[in-house]
Amino acid sequence: MACEKLFFPEIKNIFSSLKEVMISNKDRLIELDGIMGDGDLGLTMATAFTVAAEEVSATAGEADLGKVFSKIGMSIVKAAPSSMGTLMGTGFMRGGKAVKEKTELGLPEMAQFWRAFVEGLMERGKTKPGDKTIIDSLDPAATALEKAAAEGKSLKEGFAEALTASESGMENTRTMAAQVGRLAYNQEKSKTIIDPGSVVGYLVIKTFSECIN
Repeated sequence: MACEKLFFPEIKNIFSSLKEVMISNKDRLIELDGIMGDGDLGLTMATAFTVAAEEVSATAGEADLGKVFSKIGMSIVKAAPSSMGTLMGTGFMRGGKAVKEKTELGLPEMAQFWRAFVEGLMERGKTKPGDKTIIDSLDPAATALEKAAAEGKSLKEGFAEALTASESGMENTRTMAAQVGRLAYNQEKSKTIIDPGSVVGYLVIKTFSECIN
């Protein structure tokens, strides 16, 4: 049965699933990142979300979900101090701040969380939509959640729409020229490949959606 609000047990389940998803996609992410990058993305994300899952388990039922997300972010930054690890950790910390002192998260709160998450990444990474980064799969998802919340839709409906938007954003990176990072050194060639970071963003949204639904 789909849940309409997230409490600590649901958050714990989501991060347990994220750990497994990133481990199972490790080789895929390494391959994608290795085309024009340094190829460490799969290892970084597997490490980051393994530590994140451990951090959630160690909180022993913390009621303040904003605090839970903030701790997750800090643990990721410490365990995976690469560019993507730092960005992911920053996103969870910013999202956690947006839902500070919340003990349950419905669609409106999740929309606030993901908007803050995306803004945190854009500020930290000095990026914007269209630069061929993780933002291109996460920003559409955040926008879809905001729209669904404004329309009074359910958490399940909101994340179903966010997943569709995120997948579309990820696929759109195939036609973009990279503006930042290693891919930017080969802007024209970068148009032929999907952005590895956008795949990570999509996997995160997909996991949230599947756990909620």
